[in-house]
This record gives sequence, structure tokens and C-alpha cells, in this order.
Amino acid sequence: MRKQFFTRLQFGFLMMFVVTINVLRAQNPIVQTSFTADPAPLVYNNRLYLYTTQDEEESTWFNMNNWRVYSTNDMVNWTDHGAILSYTDFEWAKGDAWAAQCVEKNGKFYLYVPVISKLNNRGAIGVAVGDSPLGPFHDPLGKPLLQSEWGDIDPTVFVDDDGQAHMYWGNPKLKYVKLNEDMISYTGDIVEVPMTAASFGKREGDPKRPSNYEEGPWLCKRNSLYYLFWPGGPLPEFIGYSTSKKAEGPWTYGGVLMPAEGKAFTNHPGVVDFKGKSYFFYHNGALPGGGGFTRSVAVQELNFHPDGSIPPIKMTAGITRALAIVNPYALNQAETIAWSEYVKSYQNEKVGVFIKARKDGAYTVVKNVDFGEKGARSFFARVGTTHHGGVSMEVRSGATDGPLLATIQVPMTGGDDRWTTVETILPDSVKGIHDLYFVFKGKAPSNILFFDCWKFGR
Repeated sequence: MRKQFFTRLQFGFLMMFVVTINVLRAQNPIVQTSFTADPAPLVYNNRLYLYTTQDEEESTWFNMNNWRVYSTNDMVNWTDHGAILSYTDFEWAKGDAWAAQCVEKNGKFYLYVPVISKLNNRGAIGVAVGDSPLGPFHDPLGKPLLQSEWGDIDPTVFVDDDGQAHMYWGNPKLKYVKLNEDMISYTGDIVEVPMTAASFGKREGDPKRPSNYEEGPWLCKRNSLYYLFWPGGPLPEFIGYSTSKKAEGPWTYGGVLMPAEGKAFTNHPGVVDFKGKSYFFYHNGALPGGGGFTRSVAVQELNFHPDGSIPPIKMTAGITRALAIVNPYALNQAETIAWSEYVKSYQNEKVGVFIKARKDGAYTVVKNVDFGEKGARSFFARVGTTHHGGVSMEVRSGATDGPLLATIQVPMTGGDDRWTTVETILPDSVKGIHDLYFVFKGKAPSNILFFDCWKFGR
């Protein structure tokens, strides 16, 4: 999300207060192969899809060009589906892929995005439509869904039980509108929500921002109570929440949910129910090289009191216990990862999304892989490298130096548009449940190998 109203002096002051998170062996942030921010979860067909923005590496501003999608069925292993939409897919947009949200209605998927419009060089909200959560998405309007001023950013959309879709957005103002049945238009006036202390808490010293509300709202419903989660200021942002008996308000301030922490001066909430539990998504700057403009998405469980209020939470290591097993006898994507180090995500027309090991000793982890009682006897992988000789991939159990299950030598293919498949017989049958570590070895100083998919045989 873009910040419109802070000075360099304020920014330098804020950096004195950030907290560094130790990510070693942690589950959070849930994506380590790209910098991600502004999480927007969606559950569809018993799978959780997570839409994010993408911070470009080494950025010193909000340099964001694409929206990405990740998915999981176990809350631990996340599949990278790559960049599924760019601001360039909107002919009327001139830049900046900021915080978006995707919702489903009647089998169609609507991705609401904020961009800068060519029409007036100001913020605008567009909508893209697809037939699946992964797209492809297209712009059905050929123009903004709405635009009025710079603060038209960070849309959140909730489809209620009666089919009515509600949308909030805005920084520093909070605006609201009801969408029409077609989900790509609205009727009636745009409502500017009153920024009262009763609704959003009181902020001192800034008449333009009388309440704590800053930006990035997230609208959802639990039982008969509506929740509006939002980043609050002044910077660095905390996450606050408000509740109401109606989707259009009025709102009652609930307090601080998550304090300002995590080495990023912004935050962005996303809340969803999945397989009987509630989850809270946010972002921080916890990865190496991370910060206010190179952020990473994280998640943890969210609990509620019987009266609907929410106990305050702090950033944690995340979800460590998988909700499902991974089948090693099915074709698994290399970009399905629980944790990784020194690995980056890429995509091309040849294979779609894949990963590259950036240095010797880089690795990925896939948790809770169930080989069963009969066990596996062979291992297959699709790989490649630009280096001649001395490049290998080890498959280990439990740790980067754990029991060695398989080793393959990776032949030179010449580029990430040229791939080969390698299969090897295992020295011993692999049985039971394992956390698999794929460890990449090579003498080259960088870009050791690239890896697309894997599978075990019985």
C-alpha cells in the first residue's frame, strides 16, 4: 500500500522503533522466495488462496508492479502460482500495483485493484474478472470502477449472505459503496464514513486525521457481527478493528489487535476462516533485506472472546503444524514450499513458475510428506543448470544435514528455458512421514540450478 503523507524526517524517526524478527527456522514469513505484502485471503473449494502485492528487491519506495497468488490446503506448505495480473493489464493505468482483494460470486472471481490512472494522474480502483481463482483475469470495463482523488486505494469487498457486495477503501478518508449484482458497477452515492473516536479511536495532533484509521481496511463477518480491520496511525502502523451489526456501519472501536512491530512501518490485515479455524494475515520486514519497502506476508491463528471481541496478539513464528499431508507419489511443484533460504521464484512460458537456488547450500523444505508403509523406491525431478559439472540436489529428512534419502546430479541444460528430467533409484526404501529438505549443491558463485517439479515412485 502506498503512504501519501509522511516526510523523510518522520521516516527516519520511525526506523528507530522497528523490531527485527529472527526468521531462522521459523514458519513466518510464509513466502521467502519473493518480497510480498498486503495479504488478501480467499477460501474456495477447500483451498486457501492468498493474493499479495510484490515489492521489488532492493526497493527504496513502494515499487510494485504485479499481483501474485499463493495457495495451500494445510497452512504450512504454500504453492507459488506467480504473478497473475499487472497494472499494465489495465490500458488506462500508468503504474503501481497496490493492495488488492479477490472475491468470488456465482462462480466468477473479481479482483479489485488500486492503481494510478492515466486519465487524471490520481488513484483509481479497477476490477478484473476471471473464471478461476488463478485467472486469467481481464478488465471488463476498460476504465476505472471509480476514481475521485489520491486516496482511492486499498479496496476491500465482502459478499454478504444475501448476495449484496459491500466495498470500503481509502487513505486518509474511509469510503463505502454497495456494488451492483454484476460486481463491476455501483449505484447511489459514495459514502464518506465519519472518522469519530467512537468508531476508530482518537488520534491527537492531526486535524486531517482525527481518528486512528489510516488505510487498508478489511471487511468480514463472524456470526452476526461485522468486523472492519484496519492499519492505524500515526506511523509505524498498528492493526486496529471496529465492529458493527450492519456491513455499512455505524462502527464501534474495538481496540488495538496487533501493535506496531516487525521492521516495516506499514501493515495490512487479512482475516479468513479455514478448516474450522480463523487466521490473521499481515506483513512485516522480517526477511533478510526486508524493511518498509521490501515486506513479507505472515499468518497466525486468530481467537475471539464469546462476546465477539478479540484478544490482542503479537507477531509469532506462525503455523507450525500442517492440517494435511503431502502425497509424494503425485507430481509436486518445486515452488510448493514451507520454508527456504537463498532461493528465488521465477516464471516463464516454458514451465510456468519455478525456483532457482542462488548459492551453494540453498534449500527448500516441504513438511509432512507421507510415504506410507510400503515406502518409496525412486525419485524423479525436472531440473536444469547453466553450469558444467559438480551441480547436485540432495533430498534429506528433517534437516539440511539429516538422513540422505536421494541424490541427483544435475546436467547442464544451458538456460531456464531448457530443462531435463532425472530419475534415480533410492538406496533404501523411504517410509512414514518426513519433512523433506531439498539441498542444492554447486561450486558456482550464484544461480546454482533451477528446479521445476518432483515425484517419488514406489
